[in-house]
Amino acid sequence: MPLADIFPETISPYISLMIGGFFVGIVGHLYGSRIVVGFGIAMIFAATLLLPLALIVSQDDPDPQFDRPTFEPGSR
Repeated sequence: MPLADIFPETISPYISLMIGGFFVGIVGHLYGSRIVVGFGIAMIFAATLLLPLALIVSQDDPDPQFDRPTFEPGSR
């Protein structure tokens, strides 16, 4: 089972995780808890970099919209 089946391809779960991370970080700052602030930062980091990167790496075929046409040398 490829990992691409586990990760959602829509943006809404990643946006929700990022907004939740900001909320957790704000609550951690209000209560003065470094652990909660760190957890909020980790949520933001996961939503913006780790999970999308894992989705890209785990795909078998690249997205066809990003395929570049190949030209023979000297044909452009």
